[in-house]
Amino acid sequence: MKRPILIHPDPRLKQVAAAVPDLSDERRTLAADLLETMYDAPGIGLAAPQVGVMERLIVVDCVKEEGAKPRPLVMFNPEIVAASDRVSVYEEGCLSIPDQYAEVTRPAEVTVRWMDENGNERSEDMAGLWATCVQHEIDHLEGKLFIDYLGPMKRQVITRRMVKLKREMARG
Repeated sequence: MKRPILIHPDPRLKQVAAAVPDLSDERRTLAADLLETMYDAPGIGLAAPQVGVMERLIVVDCVKEEGAKPRPLVMFNPEIVAASDRVSVYEEGCLSIPDQYAEVTRPAEVTVRWMDENGNERSEDMAGLWATCVQHEIDHLEGKLFIDYLGPMKRQVITRRMVKLKREMARG
């Protein structure tokens, strides 16, 4: 089931999400809903707080090549356990901040550990877009948005645009 995505500014997007204590059918359903919502948007990552669920769950799939097999990853309680000193700069966007993009500098490679939807502990080294995406989504679990990496002027401009967009959406 597709879920509505919260649009910045929304206080829930600034909250720290709670750890997932155990896997339940409801949480597996939430993960499936997040994937459906992400693919429909379309996006390459989505965090549970972006649909108003304050739990540490993200989904990512950075396979973008036409005709390539999707590689959806469901990550409960994801954490970055190692990060490279080398950095990369990507132009990031966010489904909670539609049509706004800015360059963000992050570690170029990370090692991520998480629990999958079957309760198995997983770990993977990620680089490139995958590394950027997983860091962006984990930031959501900490109440941090990509615009928080920008200077105050650029952040204010984008926030004002989102306030205006939300007003227009409310009017229908």
